[in-house]
Amino acid sequence: MRVVIIEDEIPAASRLGKMLHAISDETEIVKKIDSVEAAVRYFKGGEDIDLIFMDIQLADGLSFDIFSQTEIKAPVIFTTAYDQYTLKAFKVNSIDYLLKPIDEQELEQAVDKFRQLYQQKNNGFSEKILRLVEELNATRFKERLLIKRGQQLSYLKTSSTAYCFADGKLCYAIDFTNNKYLLECNLSQLEEQLQPNQFYRINRHLLVNIEAVTKVHTWLGGRLKLELQPSTSADTVVSRERVNGFKEWLGQ
Repeated sequence: MRVVIIEDEIPAASRLGKMLHAISDETEIVKKIDSVEAAVRYFKGGEDIDLIFMDIQLADGLSFDIFSQTEIKAPVIFTTAYDQYTLKAFKVNSIDYLLKPIDEQELEQAVDKFRQLYQQKNNGFSEKILRLVEELNATRFKERLLIKRGQQLSYLKTSSTAYCFADGKLCYAIDFTNNKYLLECNLSQLEEQLQPNQFYRINRHLLVNIEAVTKVHTWLGGRLKLELQPSTSADTVVSRERVNGFKEWLGQ
């Protein structure tokens, strides 16, 4: 079984590889890939593989973006740290997923499912993924964010959210009138829950709405620095590994 692992956390990729070898000594880890950009380059080369393990959230974007840029013929088992309700759609389309940290028994069951259902190649799998992405784009993303004010809960419309930022273990949202709200989730969860055409995570600490970006400046080391409205004291430099993805997002 020839396997590609798409995962931007090196320890997680190594652990998954060891677990797969433990399930079957016939498993060959053909490639480990850590970004959307690298995955697109790899699959455009027409590599012959049997199965892909794919983390949903990568350093330069969501792995769904891979399917809109190149054809994927091999079946995919998604991995994620967050149990989102939309992941049920993967089951409907005969796609499996695993929650992190990956359980050995669940991994073995997923591999068994692959062997039973997907040993035949060229079964239109890429087309199924693209249909799924279209469905998710229409239904999966939040329109409101849950916010906490003292002992009370309320909500903020995502359309009114200029940007969200992490401050230690806490996560805040700023609306377009510069009001600040404490959120009930973290930045990584928000990145998966918000419309990717509208919001982009420029670095580890800041997720921005396209409507909040007023200027983009070139910066040191090939990076970019943003001016936002409302202005912020948070770091607005686009991290180096996210620059290409940000440019694509900005020009959509």
